[in-house]
Amino acid sequence: MTTLERRVKKRVLQRSHRRGSSGATVVGLLLLFGLIGGGAFVWATLGRGVGAGRENGVLLYTVARDDILVTVNEDGNVESAVNIDVKCSISGGSTILWIVEDGTTVKSGDEIVRLDTSNIEDQLNSQKITFENANAAKIQAAEDHGAAILAVNEYREGTFVEELKQAEAAIRIAQENLRSAENLLVFTKKMVRKGFATSLQREADQFAVERTKLDLEAAETRKKVLVEFTKEKTLKDLEAKREAAAAQARANQAAFDLEKARLERLRKQFENCVIQAPQNGMVVYANNTGRSRYRGNQDVQIEEGATVRERQTIIRLPDLSQMQVRVTVHESKIDQLQSGMPARIVIQDVEYKGHVVSVASQPEPTSFFSANVKEYATVVAIEGESITLRPGMTAHVEILVADLKDVLTVPVSSVVEQRESYFCWVSDNDGIHKQELELGRTNDKTVEVVQGVKEGDRVLRNPKSVIDDAAREMPQGDSERDRSQFGSGDSSDEADESQSGSEGAAMARPQNNTSRSTSDGQNTLPNSGREYIAQYDLDGDGKVAQSELDEQSQRSAQFWFSRVDADGDGALNETETDTMLESRRRFAGGGGGRPPGTEPAGRDESADRRPPGDRSGNAGARFDLMQYDSDGDGKVSKEEAPERMRSFFDRMDTDGDGGITQKEIEKLQQQRGR
Repeated sequence: MTTLERRVKKRVLQRSHRRGSSGATVVGLLLLFGLIGGGAFVWATLGRGVGAGRENGVLLYTVARDDILVTVNEDGNVESAVNIDVKCSISGGSTILWIVEDGTTVKSGDEIVRLDTSNIEDQLNSQKITFENANAAKIQAAEDHGAAILAVNEYREGTFVEELKQAEAAIRIAQENLRSAENLLVFTKKMVRKGFATSLQREADQFAVERTKLDLEAAETRKKVLVEFTKEKTLKDLEAKREAAAAQARANQAAFDLEKARLERLRKQFENCVIQAPQNGMVVYANNTGRSRYRGNQDVQIEEGATVRERQTIIRLPDLSQMQVRVTVHESKIDQLQSGMPARIVIQDVEYKGHVVSVASQPEPTSFFSANVKEYATVVAIEGESITLRPGMTAHVEILVADLKDVLTVPVSSVVEQRESYFCWVSDNDGIHKQELELGRTNDKTVEVVQGVKEGDRVLRNPKSVIDDAAREMPQGDSERDRSQFGSGDSSDEADESQSGSEGAAMARPQNNTSRSTSDGQNTLPNSGREYIAQYDLDGDGKVAQSELDEQSQRSAQFWFSRVDADGDGALNETETDTMLESRRRFAGGGGGRPPGTEPAGRDESADRRPPGDRSGNAGARFDLMQYDSDGDGKVSKEEAPERMRSFFDRMDTDGDGGITQKEIEKLQQQRGR
């Protein structure tokens, strides 16, 4: 019993004793004690619950199995799955004289748009004249063709036959004349012998015979010419005229058909100036509702007085019984979506079921201010009746990607990503420790844990707020990168090596060239000693020996290197390098400083006489690579090498066997002039 309970009980008993309380009062007191005790128990229980969830600002979560719905949530606009577009059918466009009000429900056959007809009327009248002229030309050409056909038949069956008969008659007459002349000549010759006729008469009859022979030959020749030449020539000429007349008739017929089609088209366009609804539906102006003032838009706003282009959509009549939602999904989520996935759609607090119909393969056009944001159009069909919906309504779509049953889950806030790995912090009897996780799917609130923690473990909900290691950004460092992450092309350093023909010459160049070239060809100094060491430290010991410098720097180092090496170990550490760089900057900039090596006496001159490679104070000391040989195989692999050495490991591995030996280091140092 708590102190509060004892005090209340004592005070009540005292009052009851003084006043002589009845049995009912005692019962009431007992009930009061029960309430106080129950309240104390509840308070203690709640206190323990709060303490389990929060300890000194640390929020804890007990790992448990649960079901996870992995979804993609986006907002979009409602549209009809089946739209009938009412377009302008006027050649060259027209002007809207009248249009039904946007959103009006119309029936099939109702007038919805009236376009300007003045221009079409002028074209129609002009086309009628052209059409009639074409019709007259067609009729004349047809008559000419018929006459040409008759002319051919007339000659073949009439004129030629007549001329042939005349030629044959002339031959017959000539033959009769010849026979008569020959008979007369015979009679004259008899009379001359008897003395009744003179020789002159005989000669005249002989000439008459010769003349009739010539007449016969001429008649026969005329017939031959008529049959063999005149007939063929005349027929060809008449047939050519017939074919020309036929061609002209066809041309005029085609011209007539063309003008007739133009006339019919103009009449159709004249009729199309009054547009009627092809089906029942709601009128929706075909304006681009997604216009942006930053992106601009060349489409004409549909309204009375607006000029519309040919084939431009003026009105859309959506089928309100088949609706869908069009959403745009960010490129980071688009790979999760597939056609047929179920979806939950909320429109004006009303839920609908749906499914994914299509996912675009190309991103939507972007504006100037969001050129780097790629979003893909996704269409989600609304299942069931949806006649109460209207195009343009805002809809929230939740697409179900996966339904995970009975999986280990932790809050998303408990997971921290560091260098492409995921971690959480587990609290147990031994304290709080870091634990690497293998994760599955997530719904942006909880995440599936495949491996790393077990059911019942308590993990921190807010590790970044209470754990320094969790709050620290840990990007992947250059030391963890290698050549295998890149393509097969040659790098600039490798190309230089092939040109030089010597691996040692390539090794003499700095690996991380942080110095910069000035306009006069001189190299500027690194910004700090750390950059200088990173530039020249080939063996990864955190120091720079004179032998690690390039040839030009080695020549100048003969003057100042030993004087800058304050501890006399034959190599420059970060502090010594900072001092050297500062002195060289003052000397190069004319700031009154001294170049390295010209400082006043007072330091140990014996250090100046130590060999450049003596890093331990003993002559002839060398860099011991085998201190990193952890497996004792006589060479250092990339995994065994210090982190700083890995960036140029392949250059030091001259034989390419995946390991560096002490001989390879010594050979490299000899090539460098050590």
